[in-house]
Amino acid sequence: MEDAVQYNQGAQLDPSQMGGGGGGGRIAVGGGVSVIVLLLALLFGINPADILGSGTTTDQGGAQQPNPYAHCTTGASINEDRNCRFVAYTNAIQSFWGQTMQGYQKAQTVTFNSQVSTACGTATSQVGPFYCPNDKTVYLDTTFFDQILKGQLGAQGGDAAEAYVIAHEYGHHIQNLTGVMARVQSQGQQTGANSAAVALELQADCYAGVWLKNATSDPNSPIASVNQQDINEAVDAAVSVGDDRIQQRSQGQVNPDAWTHGSSAQRKRWMAQGFTTGDPNQCNTFSSSGN
Repeated sequence: MEDAVQYNQGAQLDPSQMGGGGGGGRIAVGGGVSVIVLLLALLFGINPADILGSGTTTDQGGAQQPNPYAHCTTGASINEDRNCRFVAYTNAIQSFWGQTMQGYQKAQTVTFNSQVSTACGTATSQVGPFYCPNDKTVYLDTTFFDQILKGQLGAQGGDAAEAYVIAHEYGHHIQNLTGVMARVQSQGQQTGANSAAVALELQADCYAGVWLKNATSDPNSPIASVNQQDINEAVDAAVSVGDDRIQQRSQGQVNPDAWTHGSSAQRKRWMAQGFTTGDPNQCNTFSSSGN
């Protein structure tokens, strides 16, 4: 079964860490845009339109909408509404970092459909999940997992794959809090297998592996167990979003000089490093031999 992750039915969920229904604002992104370019743009807090030029422009109201996850109050809620699993992932990830990192500041996971306005600019579903450092929020179009991760990138999918993706974005939140992201930003928009941008992404992969290793260490965690199938799904997701895999699928060739997130092998290696050690201090991807 895809949803091999076992949830703690009695665990208390905190839906206040979630938001949804975000939308509106100014769209200036045309169709058929490179996922890699958009991810790079949003990673560095840039409006994609500044890089990609104008496209279809739409203005909508940005009224605050009710939290669509308010009913997700326990692990058992996932049985009634599968969308509640996003609350479980977010809660478990933030609980771990709250206990691991001194001075941790909680973020929010905001889900959306089609488009969303953020402090980093306006994004569409083509962007995929991303973290905006300007508003300390993880954004997720929930159609990404089926339409992009499985449909376009050929990943197996599954709950553990989804959890890995969100844990990766929270890895960027950790980097924002520690100042690592700001240091990388100060170096400009570099690309390439050994670039600081790639090192930033690989460290986030390592942090995701660390969380996965510790996902069940808290008896109050909404994640009850992580088995080998879960690990395989998470690794498969990491491999599927490697720059070389994406380039080969979209362009028919691989150009390491244009990498922004790392190759499949790099991403697998650093996620495994995090999972094997369970220690965020072992995630120094910026060392000379880190990549």
